Amino acid sequence: MLFQALFECMDFSGWLLLSFVALILIDVIRNRRPHSFPPGPWAAPLLGNVLTGMDFKTVEKLAQEYGPVCSLRKGSDRVVFVSGQKMIKEALVHQLDSFVDRPIIPLFHAVFKGLGIALSNGYLWKKQRKFANTHLRYFGEGQKSLEKYIEVENNFLCEAIKEEQGRPFNPHYIITHAVSNIISSVVFGHRFEYSDQSFRKVLELDNEAVVLAGSLRAQLYDVFPGLMEYLPGPHQTVRANYKEIEAFLKMEVEKHQEERNPEDPRDYIDVYLGEMEKRKEDPQAGFNVETLLVCTLDLIEAGTETTSTTLRWALVYMMHYPEIQEKIQAEIDRVIGQSRQPTMTDRPSLPYTDAVIHETQRMANIVPMGFPKMASKDTTLGGYFIPKGTAISASLASVLFDKNEWATPDVFNPEHFLDSKGQFRRREAFLPFSAGKRVCLGENLAKMELFLFFTCLLQHFTFSAVPGEMPSLEGVMGFTHSPDDFRVLAVPR
Repeated sequence: MLFQALFECMDFSGWLLLSFVALILIDVIRNRRPHSFPPGPWAAPLLGNVLTGMDFKTVEKLAQEYGPVCSLRKGSDRVVFVSGQKMIKEALVHQLDSFVDRPIIPLFHAVFKGLGIALSNGYLWKKQRKFANTHLRYFGEGQKSLEKYIEVENNFLCEAIKEEQGRPFNPHYIITHAVSNIISSVVFGHRFEYSDQSFRKVLELDNEAVVLAGSLRAQLYDVFPGLMEYLPGPHQTVRANYKEIEAFLKMEVEKHQEERNPEDPRDYIDVYLGEMEKRKEDPQAGFNVETLLVCTLDLIEAGTETTSTTLRWALVYMMHYPEIQEKIQAEIDRVIGQSRQPTMTDRPSLPYTDAVIHETQRMANIVPMGFPKMASKDTTLGGYFIPKGTAISASLASVLFDKNEWATPDVFNPEHFLDSKGQFRRREAFLPFSAGKRVCLGENLAKMELFLFFTCLLQHFTFSAVPGEMPSLEGVMGFTHSPDDFRVLAVPR
């Protein structure tokens, strides 16, 4: 009788309030922290820690309070953050098969669809990564052609900079175009002229998508995709940009389908089209046109963004530290001179230059939180239980700036990578490419590009800031950590 009376006297507002309270109770019960799960701050009902940033500085503060393995709740999903060299290596290297999968990231899933190399899992991922790895070597290192591609591109890059005639200019897309032409030569079989507006548009769209993907509003889409799907915001721009990029790639693939000679494959796309015919009886491996488009996007994006961003950071640091630039140029003049381009065989003889490149990668901190991973099975880490399907994010920044590993972690200091005799030394805490089975596929190519492009640039030019326009060292935090746009003076040597 009591409940019947209560039912009869309830108006619309009362029912609304009761429904809201019920939703909160259901959320609290359903999303209770699992037993022995990594600790973290209190999570609000329904929202979780959605307003707490997931940038490396926030994660650093969380690690200080809760330890190297901690967690946040985004909506109804929990994300575990791993910090420090010891714990990251435990997760990515010693537990190779525990954190090898990728979670579904709604913002990117509409574009990548769980296909390709970067965001796929299981059998398809293994086959696509192995295929890409094999043929990157075949069209690159195996034929020693990657170094030749970079040598040719260095000529175009230096000529483009000379055309600025020592006037202030923004090097963003000259450098990005040069770097992207290397992976384009492998994937498409040709480079793009710097005047090619279609390819320039692709680079601009991709850069905008990468910057916007790291914004809080775009990340809200990952928490509430059903709601945000119909609202305006940066997530709409990200997806629209990728659609345009995909249309460009589709044209390249169609051109290859029309022109290729099965007996004489020219590039990655040609070989992939041949593999599609061989793999018809193995559909789970995913060799089809749809996956090819995503793989091509993966390779172009991964082979462009991080390396070109690192080179732009290198110019920023050279402007801030002209004495370091002078020391590099003296080493280059002594070992190579001005009569020939640098080659990879020069690297052991240029330890200071190599140290500056590595220190740039460390300080630039391009991908501070790595790329999200997911527990592929129930496991433990740091004494905590991690259920299968839990998203994991490794703070590479926590290793690159570890006060126990680097003498001056917050200062640009090439001596971090030099021994007492001035020779280059490797550092275990240098993890810009991540580690384990999901280590960056293009690590070797990126190392080659960084050394050859950077050395050639400083061989031919002295870079300095435009008076009154010294670029900031703070950077812009998107999906990657990039320098804010800047202008530079490049004086031929």
